[in-house]
Amino acid sequence: MNPKVCRILFSLAVLSWAAALLYFHASGRIAKYLAPDFRIIALLGGLGLAVLGFFNLLTAGQQAGCGHNHGEGDDAHCHDHESSDIHPLLACVLMVLPLAASVAWTKDEYSAAALSRKGLYDAPQNMSASFLSAAMPAITREEIEKGHRKTADGFYEFNLMELYFATGDREMQQAIDGLKIETEGRLLEERKANSKGSRKRLYRLLMTCCAADSRAIPIVLEYGNNPPPTIAENEWVKVAGTMNFPMEDGLLQPILSVDRTIEAEPPFEESFLRN
Repeated sequence: MNPKVCRILFSLAVLSWAAALLYFHASGRIAKYLAPDFRIIALLGGLGLAVLGFFNLLTAGQQAGCGHNHGEGDDAHCHDHESSDIHPLLACVLMVLPLAASVAWTKDEYSAAALSRKGLYDAPQNMSASFLSAAMPAITREEIEKGHRKTADGFYEFNLMELYFATGDREMQQAIDGLKIETEGRLLEERKANSKGSRKRLYRLLMTCCAADSRAIPIVLEYGNNPPPTIAENEWVKVAGTMNFPMEDGLLQPILSVDRTIEAEPPFEESFLRN
């Protein structure tokens, strides 16, 4: 292939990657994939690729020396520094096609099977919560009530991380056991210990740096004699009820006995982030 055409193709491939990174920033989709500390790195990478791609595109037709001595005679200059074992057009397709397909078809969320692999149905105490108990002073019911806003109908607002990790913190359990709380998350069917069909599962995702290391943070919702709501799976809801930590099959479970469930707007940041 003509060297100039080859350089143009590879420059366009580099620009396509730059465009993808910058698009994710401009559209806000980057929030689903990276924690805030890492988004600036992706942005700088996109800008760097854009500079590199445009520079190579603008200089594609220029001749340049290869920087070493070829020896004497015209034949010494007739060798190709740009040849490859793979055709340049095929190489560009392999660089661009998977990227375009991923950007176009991803749903920016996990499937139910992927969530299961990321701990959606794991017992909470299998996750380490020691960092919470070590970082927090002695907890009392009074301190909990002072530190959480109360709704008009008497429920204290909690996030799912507090409720989930309280299973590994005895002090926290005692402070909020029996407390009327409100929290929010995504709603899913409960697949364990649900023979009566009276349970759902509420979850959000914990992200440390990127989507690849995220884990589900779930609690169980118990509706008792009231039928669970007919809300589509993975929809955002606010639920309010009484928090308990019963022992089931030898394991503590964070269970919210639900008084009300209402659909809610997704928060701006859908993941619990490192900061």
